[in-house]
Amino acid sequence: MKVLIACEESQAVCTAFRELGHEAYSCDIEPCSGGHPEWHLQQDVIPLLGQHWDLIIAHPPCTYMSKAGARWMYPTAGLLNYERLWKAKQAKAFFEMFYDYDCEKVAIENPRPLKIVGLPEPTQVIQPYQFGDPYSKETLLWLKGLPQLIPTSVITEHRPWMPSNTGGYSRGRGGSRGIAHDAKTASKTFSGIAKAMAEQWGTL
Repeated sequence: MKVLIACEESQAVCTAFRELGHEAYSCDIEPCSGGHPEWHLQQDVIPLLGQHWDLIIAHPPCTYMSKAGARWMYPTAGLLNYERLWKAKQAKAFFEMFYDYDCEKVAIENPRPLKIVGLPEPTQVIQPYQFGDPYSKETLLWLKGLPQLIPTSVITEHRPWMPSNTGGYSRGRGGSRGIAHDAKTASKTFSGIAKAMAEQWGTL
């Protein structure tokens, strides 16, 4: 199977497919950090969409679309940041490029978006702790021509991967400092999820 993993520098998903014998390539404008530059296409992904791919898995940038950025979209109660909304609409157009692409099997991964962005309803919501990693990080999947992922190893005790309500946490109230404190760590695809994608979608 020829697989394109778009917007992936970590190569977590790419490596999982390669380990099962697939011709998989990660693609990102950043250099890869997964240790296999021979499998990495460091370039704009758009020209690659002119090629044939059996499966495309995309992780489009979510910075301006994510619900986690609500405080910047609405910096003052009732007031909308139109510059940020414009950037969110650009990010949505990039997302839709994959969503509407003429490929039989497509998966798009992103966190929960702001309602104002207007993304379609996701196909599935998954968590790392359903696939053997002891963390919570709500991850949404939009699937075309693919079945929903089946959890492989559910862990009942887990920690938040992403910070939440850090101001409240510092004041002794609800919230979490989380594990991820930079964009690359936050966008990490967990090995359990990557393995499930390769094992469950790579045989279709």
